[in-house]
Order: sequence, then structure tokens, then C-alpha cells
Amino acid sequence: MTTTPYILVLYYSRNGQTAEMATQIGRGVARVQGIEARIRTVPAVSADTTASLPAVPDEGAPYASKDDLANCAGLALGSPTRFGNMAAPLKYFLDTTGDLWLNGKLAGKPAGAFTSTGSLHGGQETTLLTMMMPLLHHGMVLCGLPYSEAALSQTETGGTPYGPSHWAGTDEQLALSEHEKTLCQAFGERLARLALKLTTD
Repeated sequence: MTTTPYILVLYYSRNGQTAEMATQIGRGVARVQGIEARIRTVPAVSADTTASLPAVPDEGAPYASKDDLANCAGLALGSPTRFGNMAAPLKYFLDTTGDLWLNGKLAGKPAGAFTSTGSLHGGQETTLLTMMMPLLHHGMVLCGLPYSEAALSQTETGGTPYGPSHWAGTDEQLALSEHEKTLCQAFGERLARLALKLTTD
């Protein structure tokens, strides 16, 4: 039995903006025939060693398994910014993937990152760049956003050549702007097309 290849859109979100970016990236993947999006999240990390969450979240995307990651055709990795880096829950999940690294399960597959932060200068680009480090260690092929995407030059909110970003605001949580949605969708489509090319070459 053959299965449809998929882009794993893997994220952590606390207030919902990064989750909305994941949805928009999934819409971009859906534009490409022959591949689909699989949207997954990771559970929060608790400082209380006895705390636990149910195996299935009450709402939103299901939790990712390592099989979701191992069998993907490409990866979009998303996180809110935490001091210029990814949030701990996503880092914790990636830290469990040493066996995938040892076996080269992700080598040669396309991947990129996306982020949401409270301020325009709150570490969006450093977060995206530091999220790429484990992807490079896994041997993945990095995918960003070229300036041929007109919204990248027009945006007055989020958006970087290193990957989609969202300006969430410091007080009320701002919805994704039209430019941010456009860039998320373009990123998903770009990843999907690249994944199909790499799997058929």
C-alpha cells in the first residue's frame, strides 16, 4: 500500500498565533498535488516532575510522535520566540531524536522554521536561525522565503527571508496580517514542491 507523502508542520504554541501560522502553512502545502500537510504539536514541559498531560490534547492538533517526524517528506518547525530561541517544549521533543540522527532518517529532506513573537525586534530572526541548527545536524536541506515573494518586501508586520514570522503584539494578541498569511502559505507551498522534487530525483 502506498501512502501520500506529507510535510510535517510541527509546532508549539501557547497563545494560538504559532498554531494559526501552522494552519496557514498547511494551506500552502494543500496547493500542491501529490503531497499533504500533517499538523502536529508538542506538549508543554512542566517544572513539576509529577505533572502530566493527557495523551491526547483537549483541543488543537494531536501530539507529534517520532514516527511522524521520521516518515515525513519535509518539515516546517514552528515556535514562539524565547530569548531569541525556540520554546523549551519543542527543544525537548527535538532532543529525543538522537536515534533518527544516528540512522540518517531526515537527511536530504527539506525543512524550514517559522515563529511568532510579541515585538518586531524580539528575536524573530535569531529564533529562526537557531531553530535551523538541529535541522542542519539532521542533514536536512534548509528552505527559506525568497524575495521573489512580493509580500516579503511589502510587509509592515512579520516576515523574513529565513522563514515566516508573526508580530503578535505586546498587549492584545494581534491576528495574522494578510502579508503574514500570504508568506506562511507561500512557505508551505515552497516546502511541498521542494519535497516532491527531492523524493523523485
